[in-house]
Amino acid sequence: MPPSTSTSSASSGCFDLHCTEDAGELVGYRGDADNSISVEGEEAAADTAGSVRFPVESVDPAARRDAVDWILKVRARYRFRPLTAYLAVIYVDRFLASHRLQQNGWALQLLSVACLSLGAKMEETLVPTLLDLQVEDAKFIFEPRTVLRMELLVLTALDWQLQTVSPFSFVDFFACKIDSSGKRARVLASKATQIILAAMREIDTASHSPSALAAAAVICVINETRDLAVVNPTIAATWCIGLTEERISNCYRIMQQAVVERRLSKSSLILSQQRVPCPSKRDSVLTSSSSSPPTKRRKINKQNRH
Repeated sequence: MPPSTSTSSASSGCFDLHCTEDAGELVGYRGDADNSISVEGEEAAADTAGSVRFPVESVDPAARRDAVDWILKVRARYRFRPLTAYLAVIYVDRFLASHRLQQNGWALQLLSVACLSLGAKMEETLVPTLLDLQVEDAKFIFEPRTVLRMELLVLTALDWQLQTVSPFSFVDFFACKIDSSGKRARVLASKATQIILAAMREIDTASHSPSALAAAAVICVINETRDLAVVNPTIAATWCIGLTEERISNCYRIMQQAVVERRLSKSSLILSQQRVPCPSKRDSVLTSSSSSPPTKRRKINKQNRH
């Protein structure tokens, strides 16, 4: 039986309940053993991640998008670092790359809660309790022991390899490539970070190299800034060894769509705020006359009598 909308069902067969595979039959994700922040290590990890794709019909894209939206909402509520949200999403993607969840709605949410909890434990100094983590219109609330069991399942699937190279390791470096003075590099990096977070709704993080994601995000920011020279993926591929124009272009197309969607959502919000009903001229006259002081109205009446 699936969990109710308020509490989860915890049982000894939790692994069989939440996923089709048994914990002992998991095939863990084999990433690169070198976790150092270097282009070579990042490229090796990208090759490994790029070879692992989502199984056919493993998860509904709309359901994954909702899961990422929820992770980003919780991240904003608790002011988690951007890396925390990125880790949570890449844990979800890496798990789904080799495991198929039941298409019942709550299984993916349970996975999202477990991955966000693991990401917070990796990066945050203050981590909310597992119950406090399940906020922002969570459709189901799971008991802490159920989430912990799911965390163990995720850890087994990822072969306990939680450290990974992220796009945020490259954003500052690429921003300095554009602004060598460093006066605007921090602003460029901050905007690029927001684009990466927004694009995670559509991008399979396990199938794109972090450096390509960072380069594409910086390109989006540069091309949106009027007083900076336009940069294309061909130029960005020269920023460091290992970058390729094809990888950057693939990420750039998806991020461009995310930028357009953000702009449209902001403009629609502004238009909705501006659509305030204006009183008609007749209503304003009636309002002003009715709001005039009583003494003034009495004086007007006396003049009419004379």
